[in-house]
Amino acid sequence: MATIQLTHAPILNSSVQLLILPVNTAGTLLDPVLARTKILYPDNYQRYRKACIDGSLKTGTCLIHKRVREHSGLGISNHSNQPSYIANLVISDHPYHPARTAWLTAALTDLSKQLMPLIRYKGVRKIAMLARPLLFEHSSNKAEHDSLDHAREHTAAPLPLDWHDVTLPLIKKHLQGLPKLRIDIHVPKHITV
Repeated sequence: MATIQLTHAPILNSSVQLLILPVNTAGTLLDPVLARTKILYPDNYQRYRKACIDGSLKTGTCLIHKRVREHSGLGISNHSNQPSYIANLVISDHPYHPARTAWLTAALTDLSKQLMPLIRYKGVRKIAMLARPLLFEHSSNKAEHDSLDHAREHTAAPLPLDWHDVTLPLIKKHLQGLPKLRIDIHVPKHITV
């Protein structure tokens, strides 16, 4: 059974074998941590972006990428804190659209299916998930916040998922049954751990 732990530690400094990044099908990464991964893991970003452009990446799926290691030149680094795999968890169709329950459920199901061979045959034991793209950040601008509320009242736009009531229980339901695994979920400081 997997151990799930919430943490405030920076995800890009964590020593894990697999990194889970919630992304969208548009290929646009607005979150600062996700934008940083474009530079840190360019091979993953190129594969993700190509899948977005050719339309093969659908919401509710997971694209796992085995990283190419550099053994010479300026790109060489100490590989002890670098993930071997990156899972692009497709939770939305656009960077400004919140995740929907059906998309998140399908993406987590796909992720857990793809993790089983990695756990059994590749020895993956520790993974980390970035939670910030799964959260809805309220605007500090009152006028913008009021216009967003007004738009929601008059359209069928989906509401963002609640972290404590929907998102975290879905993550636990779909990933806690995985054997011999430690999952660190990196949350922002305003969420208690």
